[in-house]
Amino acid sequence: MTPSFTRRVPDGDDRPRRVCDHCAFVDYENPKVVVGSVVRVGDGVLLCRRAIEPRRGFWTLPAGFMELGETVEEGAKREAWEEARARLRLTALLAVYSIPRIGQVQIMHLAELETPGFEPGPESLEVRAFGWDEIPWEELAFPSVHWALTQAREVWGRPAFIPFANPAGERGDRHP
Repeated sequence: MTPSFTRRVPDGDDRPRRVCDHCAFVDYENPKVVVGSVVRVGDGVLLCRRAIEPRRGFWTLPAGFMELGETVEEGAKREAWEEARARLRLTALLAVYSIPRIGQVQIMHLAELETPGFEPGPESLEVRAFGWDEIPWEELAFPSVHWALTQAREVWGRPAFIPFANPAGERGDRHP
């Protein structure tokens, strides 16, 4: 029997979902988890110029979707390797952002290079350490990159802080 799904409110639920017409299996659609890091390099931060869509050619943090079977920390380190060939030491949880428009939860860390050096990985056109006054703010790929950079600068060097969330009133619905 070929699966067939209809969007309807299943028994005991309060919102429409994809429900199998034959067995009533509910195919839940849940947010995707993105993991990444604001990586301190000297007095600045590591940014990657995207080689892929969306926002190809714009600058971002080393970040991407978690894979099944990995921890948040493992995912953040893997993404830094894939995008910037950088080995990281994660130092703190910086923020958890909610981007409901695209069904994402973004978990960002503060990090330092564990070993010297970085270079573009397959998803980056260019990788560079920017001093805080050199960051190309008008060329950042996503609102959450701006948030993370701003919030990281506020807390870098503090021994402890409460992780951030979206800035008040921000849902990540527009590009910077």
